[in-house]
Amino acid sequence: MIWRNLGIRNRVFVVSGLLLALAPMRLWGQTSGFVDQRRSMVEEQILRRGVSERKVLGAMEEVPRHVFVPEPLRDQAYADGPLSIGSGQTITQPYIVALMTSLLELDGDERVLEIGTGSGYQAAILSRLVKDVYTVEIREELGAKAQKTLDDLGYTNVHFRIGDGYQGWPEAAPFDGIMVTAAPDRVPEPLIDQLKVGGKLVIPVGDFFQDLLVVTKTDEGIEQREIIPVRFVPMIGEVESDAADDR
Repeated sequence: MIWRNLGIRNRVFVVSGLLLALAPMRLWGQTSGFVDQRRSMVEEQILRRGVSERKVLGAMEEVPRHVFVPEPLRDQAYADGPLSIGSGQTITQPYIVALMTSLLELDGDERVLEIGTGSGYQAAILSRLVKDVYTVEIREELGAKAQKTLDDLGYTNVHFRIGDGYQGWPEAAPFDGIMVTAAPDRVPEPLIDQLKVGGKLVIPVGDFFQDLLVVTKTDEGIEQREIIPVRFVPMIGEVESDAADDR
């Protein structure tokens, strides 16, 4: 099942003879409190930890993270940690979102695949930085909610699919970069196959103990480097069957 972001129509208001066109949810993140919290998040959690790429910092300051968080937790949206979004899933810690995004080394004209849509927040960050984002979510209820949030915010360059992220999105391949936001016990071969030569795959790998890896595809094969220890929810789907076959 494939969903494509069709965008939204702006609402038009006439006030004292002035024509104002406003995207319905575009103002959600513009109240001074949330703006200040985002700025503080960027300065204190991200920049101080060494992520300094201007475009990434700009996207983190622009995208209203609290919109992607369940309403009872919105007062914690800009805290330095992950938060539950239901279905046993989480929205990733802001610093890790920024770090993984910077590790893709984006120029702005890329097509990027994301495995694990979750809340849609990471896809929203990527959408501010690349030409097109293709995002796959195995849980239909999460994928539908994320698509609605991104549509309402007016992000029109994000394409959605409900399916097993282990298989990637072969019809849209190859990709300039791939980001995985759930941890398999190994790097899925289909994702390597769908990566362009010169492209990077950013992925957490491991069971209980996980490492964030950057895998670069070259003409000779792949190069892999470890970044930091991390803790993500496990990848589910076909990757579980492969792991069982190895036992």
